[in-house]
Amino acid sequence: MVLVLSGRAFDGRSFVEHLEVAIRGDRIERVGQSLDGDHLPGSYVILPGLIDAHVHFFGVEEDNVLQWNVVSDSLATARSAGDALRLLSAGFTAVRDLGSKCALALATAIEEGRTLGPRIIASGFSLAETGGNDDPRELPLEMARSLSYSFYCDSPWECRRAVRLCVRQGAGVIKVYASGAFSGSGKVKPAFTLDELRSIVDESHRAGLKVAMHAYGEEAIGNSIDAGADSIEHGLGLTESLAKEMKTKGVYYVPTLATYEIGLRTRRMPDEVRKAREELIKRHMETDVQIARDNGVLIVAGTDYVGSIARRHGLNYREAVLLSKFLGLQGALRSITSTAAECLGLKAGVLESGYYADLALFKEVNEVEDLRPENLEYVVTRGRVFRATELRQLSLWAP
Repeated sequence: MVLVLSGRAFDGRSFVEHLEVAIRGDRIERVGQSLDGDHLPGSYVILPGLIDAHVHFFGVEEDNVLQWNVVSDSLATARSAGDALRLLSAGFTAVRDLGSKCALALATAIEEGRTLGPRIIASGFSLAETGGNDDPRELPLEMARSLSYSFYCDSPWECRRAVRLCVRQGAGVIKVYASGAFSGSGKVKPAFTLDELRSIVDESHRAGLKVAMHAYGEEAIGNSIDAGADSIEHGLGLTESLAKEMKTKGVYYVPTLATYEIGLRTRRMPDEVRKAREELIKRHMETDVQIARDNGVLIVAGTDYVGSIARRHGLNYREAVLLSKFLGLQGALRSITSTAAECLGLKAGVLESGYYADLALFKEVNEVEDLRPENLEYVVTRGRVFRATELRQLSLWAP
């Protein structure tokens, strides 16, 4: 059976006023005009399925380091199954989970067809230095190690071993904390030595895996680029010279503006630290993406949403809205489709023969806000067509 979709389309690169897409099995068979097959009634704006390149399936309500670590594997999995369905009901047919307890198992269940959700490229556990990001220091060290979704490693050889442990878990990407973040005391410092980061990248690339590096600040971003990172996550404090180097080396930039739009509670911190934090975020929201854009860096949509009440999965289109300020409508759409797919290494993100039959059919897309879930009519995942309203009902959707 060949299913044909027709309407105005964004093909992953630009808009086409009328296009027909023929689907056989889980792949796009043909793209063109007047195609033979069973036509889906109606005319829609056809997009490749949306992609969020930076999420976490934490399965928490409270959004803090301690809760991310102490939540049980089983509860995180149960809650995240609902989050996966919520993402699919919002038109997201692929996501990249960069560190959690349950994403690898959830990805397997979705691939087996036992539950519905987007394709998940998962890192399994992330890599962090002892006492660094995502190490809940309220807990004794051995307890933190046993509860964490990160492997703590200190020295190039420990870092290589940690990568091998991720490979053993079944990781599809390696996630590294090349700096701290605001989730701890509010102070941000570089993490890992350059030798440690290089050992991680070398071991990961030997295993055929890309490396995504969380980096705040010029030193951490620079170390990540020098070490050979495939993508810079967050990247607060990007400079012109670093952006030029990223362009030259083909490093993707995932600024996760949506998470800073929401704002997160952190531990109490001195006023000067809080002020520095606010200034860094303000600069990031107003300047960093502009620097990346002006220097030709490949910019990718990723929210850093975790499934908490504050950063709830399903409204992930907000990243494209924020990026559109710098990239315009079509640039923002590329960031959440074709460029994101390239970053993840997925044969998706464009309407082209041989690519995954993962699509999102909207009532209209005249501005980025039209990507909101309520404007979505159908989701196509692995060639199967679902009404978005029915998926939202199943996911107990509530904006």
